[in-house]
Amino acid sequence: MIFKRAVARLRAQDWMAIGIEIGIVIIGVFIGTQVSNLNNARIEQAKTQQMARDLQPELRNLARDLRIMIAYYATARRYGDTAFAGWRDDPRVSDRDFVIAAYQSSQNVLTGVNNASWSQIFGSDRLRDLQNQRLRESLSALMTTDLAGFERDLSTEYRRDVRMAIPEDIQDAIRAHCGDRRTGLATIALPPTCTLDLPEARFTAAAQALRANPKLVGELRYHFAVVASYVETIRFLHDLTHSALQQITRA
Repeated sequence: MIFKRAVARLRAQDWMAIGIEIGIVIIGVFIGTQVSNLNNARIEQAKTQQMARDLQPELRNLARDLRIMIAYYATARRYGDTAFAGWRDDPRVSDRDFVIAAYQSSQNVLTGVNNASWSQIFGSDRLRDLQNQRLRESLSALMTTDLAGFERDLSTEYRRDVRMAIPEDIQDAIRAHCGDRRTGLATIALPPTCTLDLPEARFTAAAQALRANPKLVGELRYHFAVVASYVETIRFLHDLTHSALQQITRA
């Protein structure tokens, strides 16, 4: 209809009317494009919000596992305090408890957090589409925090050297009866106590070997300094995860 009117006015050389008709067409195309773009943006934003909500189970699992890891390293630290007391010849610490604590204080567990997998699940493009700035910042930090360096540092000289000093039968018994315990899917805990049915003489000999190697004391101090840095990072990740969950819930 507009085309027919335009042709008729062109023949009549009604330039003002022709200009108005062309203007109407241009404005109509512009408005249609804007409406289409707005609808597409709303659809993409809805997809982004839904994807953020879909992350909630993963984030809850991560927050739970990080809390358990913090408890794990607190248990390892208590074993370390017993080991330090054993090296000081504290009479309250038996040779058996000393040797077990020296081994258990070197135990570690890793987060298994993979930055690449987070990026694949959510994606940097989706992240930019999030309107909630705090949620965007929390998820961005989760995706970019690299734990690989921290986790490599956990393989300390103490962890290696104490295993070289303690006889293999004691190590085998500790791993079998007091090693990491799964408390759920992909969730690991370190038993707070350890009782082993081995002759006392075996622990006496092992305790003598540990005390004959005093550099292990300094190595254990350094080991716990590394662990402390790692645990601080875990706490940071936990806070980020908790913040992200709160923001998603409020969205």
